[in-house]
Amino acid sequence: MRVFTAVLATETNTFSPMPTGIGSFKNHGNYHAAGEHPDHMTLFGAPLWVARERAREKGWLVTEGMVAFAQPAGKTTRQAYEALRDELLADLRRAGEVDMIVLGLHGAMVADGYDDCEGDLLQHVRSIVGPDVVVGAELDPHCHLTQLMMDNSELLIAFKEYPHTDLYERAVELVDLCTATFEKRVRPTPALVDTGMATLIFTTSEPGISIVRRMKEMERQPGVLSVSVIQGFPWADVPDMGTRVLVYTDGDPALAQSVASELASELYAQREAIVGTRPSIDEALDKALAAPAGPVVIADGADNAGGGAASDSTFILRRMLERGITEAALGPIWDPVAVTFAFDAGEGARLALRVGGKVGPESGDPLDLDCTIKALKRDMVMTGLGGTPVSLGDCALIDAAGVEIVLTSIRSQALDTDLFTQLGCELTAKKIVVVKSTQHFYASYGRIAKDVLYASVRGTVAPDLSKLPYRRIKLPKWPISPTAS
Repeated sequence: MRVFTAVLATETNTFSPMPTGIGSFKNHGNYHAAGEHPDHMTLFGAPLWVARERAREKGWLVTEGMVAFAQPAGKTTRQAYEALRDELLADLRRAGEVDMIVLGLHGAMVADGYDDCEGDLLQHVRSIVGPDVVVGAELDPHCHLTQLMMDNSELLIAFKEYPHTDLYERAVELVDLCTATFEKRVRPTPALVDTGMATLIFTTSEPGISIVRRMKEMERQPGVLSVSVIQGFPWADVPDMGTRVLVYTDGDPALAQSVASELASELYAQREAIVGTRPSIDEALDKALAAPAGPVVIADGADNAGGGAASDSTFILRRMLERGITEAALGPIWDPVAVTFAFDAGEGARLALRVGGKVGPESGDPLDLDCTIKALKRDMVMTGLGGTPVSLGDCALIDAAGVEIVLTSIRSQALDTDLFTQLGCELTAKKIVVVKSTQHFYASYGRIAKDVLYASVRGTVAPDLSKLPYRRIKLPKWPISPTAS
């Protein structure tokens, strides 16, 4: 078996003020040229990793192309996308004849002039290899699944879990089904059904837990190969944004359509429960303070770097300081300037430091803090999804009136508790821990939290979709369109 594998991924928030340029992909260890992927799995690199494992087991000839990933932000520049796309395609051409291609993509990459980067990439791949090569890709469920993507691939499989703890498992599914397709043991036949809504589904609580269970039950039906819930990424104003169900069967289009339609109807019926309720900043703080024990984790998803936000907003921190809340921790705040000043001052120093609020209106105003430098760490690496490493650059832990704050020089969301513990911040001793993340934090922080609250906060990834200035999405779409019912 001759296999080609590569990665090109980012998630685009079209409302974010931060452009995604070539440096966003090539800095901070997110880029590896063809054949230079490290000896550990990387984010979106699970198909490559599994292909490498199968090569050892089965004697496959695997050619590893370029790997590039960028932290979510605003639109990717045309120059960056076209340069990276063309590099990947050049790697494919150099690989010569192949039997199978497995790619790590996101599915919500938008560039200047390209609403559907993944569809464009897959179309180019197909034009190079022709109709007989099996093409598959692993996707993030927060993608925009387009007809162009489906027309130019045999299999597209999305993570089931959110937080995405099943990167490896879905890659195994992808590679093994693509192999079975090449060997003519199965004939993947897709159906894609729109639910009529746009929503995120947290799979660590109900009804998300049951939805994942339901997908797996459906996959056990005779003839069903794969079931994916494409949650979509609501903070992108593109025509194909929305929550959909993708089903592959073994040569049975009627079964695929039936299963996809059934699950789509079930999701829509649960839409209110899926969204749930979100307390305001003060309501969340009140509830956390009233809890009999801590830590209570409060998620500031509106400032989630993993959704394209700056991760430098000050709205929650300001209220915590105004209310005199202590025994608390918050992070990460992306502020390379403040980190530089903290290193210049040194551990133990006390200084006035201006923190956060730098990127734009959705970051709030900067805070002028009288703080103590508690700890400093060069080139800090956080544990990421599936155990993959995430670079945070130089980091500082500061204490401002009883609130310990992690400052980073590389933008990222809170993923693992080692964001704090590497700097000596003991989370189990805190009453309140505020994390800048929408849901990925839960896999790690859920193990130490006495309760988890998802606050409604202003920001680039604010949860109230009705307030976003959409111009191009297809309506009606619950809860955005008032005409959807």
